[in-house]
Amino acid sequence: MIAGMGTDFDLIIRGGQLVSAAGPIAGDIALRDGRIAALGDVGTAAARVVEAEGKLILPGGVDAHCHIEQRSGMGLMNADTFETATRSAAMGGTTSVISFAAQTKGQRLGDAVADYATRAARGAAIDHAFHVMVTDTGVERFAEDLAHLIEAGHRSVKVFTTYDIRLEDAEILAVMDVMRPLGGLLCVHAENHAMIARATAALLADGQTRPEHHAASHPRMAEIEAVARMIRFAELTGQPAMLFHLSTPEAADQVRGARRRGIPVWSETCPHYLLMTKEVLRREGLEGAKWMCSPPQRGESDCAGLWEAIWREDIQVISSDHAPYRFDESGKLRAGPEARFDEIANGLPGLETRLPLLFDAIVSNGRGSVADFVRLTATAPARIYGLAGKGDLRPGMDADLVVWDPERSVTYGADDLHDNVGYNPWEGRQITGWPERVFLRGQEIVRDGGFYGLPGAGQLIPRPDPGVTAR
Repeated sequence: MIAGMGTDFDLIIRGGQLVSAAGPIAGDIALRDGRIAALGDVGTAAARVVEAEGKLILPGGVDAHCHIEQRSGMGLMNADTFETATRSAAMGGTTSVISFAAQTKGQRLGDAVADYATRAARGAAIDHAFHVMVTDTGVERFAEDLAHLIEAGHRSVKVFTTYDIRLEDAEILAVMDVMRPLGGLLCVHAENHAMIARATAALLADGQTRPEHHAASHPRMAEIEAVARMIRFAELTGQPAMLFHLSTPEAADQVRGARRRGIPVWSETCPHYLLMTKEVLRREGLEGAKWMCSPPQRGESDCAGLWEAIWREDIQVISSDHAPYRFDESGKLRAGPEARFDEIANGLPGLETRLPLLFDAIVSNGRGSVADFVRLTATAPARIYGLAGKGDLRPGMDADLVVWDPERSVTYGADDLHDNVGYNPWEGRQITGWPERVFLRGQEIVRDGGFYGLPGAGQLIPRPDPGVTAR
């Protein structure tokens, strides 16, 4: 960093390669008042100049699916607070998150959102928005409250088709009917509950209770059927839908067919479905519980098929589905050292590792371009969810930037993340490409392995427009 000769701009980042989802951008980038002021030949007149020779300057990551300071359907609180989760996200190059404002049974929707908004305002170090998680449509003034929240900018709503917090088909259709005129996006955890319950009962009856048996308890057909059903609901109602965390190519095929028919559906997957298989669950004792998630990881052919779906753009977004639980009695081992797979919390940490893993997988390993990486991890989620000012390099956008060293190699350790989980599920994996400096609205919050953000400095992201639902 060197002193500039003037103050036309607050900051210029000079000498690096700017890349947006559209491709490389020639020149430098200048920031003023927390926004991108100019790109290209911006001169040198700034209060500060950062030299970035040999580095990439990319938009800050947008992680549109993470569970933060949330109680699970099993009644277990996540390991992370908004402070620890957003610190971890920033250290991995993510500057915007969408987490869940989860309704509990009997709770008014507005009260749920207000509760989470208060927690985020106190602890979040990066910018954030919420998906309204609906688990009880029978509460007082449900439809009125849902409509009010969507109109106020909480434009995405999450429902489940499985677990004790699932909605029945008629309830999901009723939610869609409320949302459709208002420009909301319905997000769905789509698995068939009856298929999962049937498989789980059979496994337990046969004494197959270890973490590796979790994979068989969620048959791939459970996902395929529920994804197809939710697509038909979107077709019937015209309500746009996002199918969360696809783990099978067959589900992605359903999305492709729907989009070709003009049905308004989108989909996402996660790094653990692209880069892991169910073999990670086969560990001594309950060690495999660290990698248990739902849907579960599948096989090598599924990983390959999901990558193909990404390049066909049947899958538009790669999120983390960060769902953090410690590997102790406060989390994964709450039911004790002999717990059955159905007694173990599902989820693994991913906020901090998502971008480095994907940069390595896409760019360093030659699967795609830097522009592809930006599109999948920042630009597409910001556009789909209507996050104003996020996910792109254009004048007027928020100055959320990451300076990447494309040549730096890092090997993950056992407990080297900055969350509150206590383990790294990617221990031992070597990656190439690393986020060295992170700027949130022009303020440097990560530099050379140190975190300089402040709890509560993150802002609620405006969502005045309904994103893709307006198209």
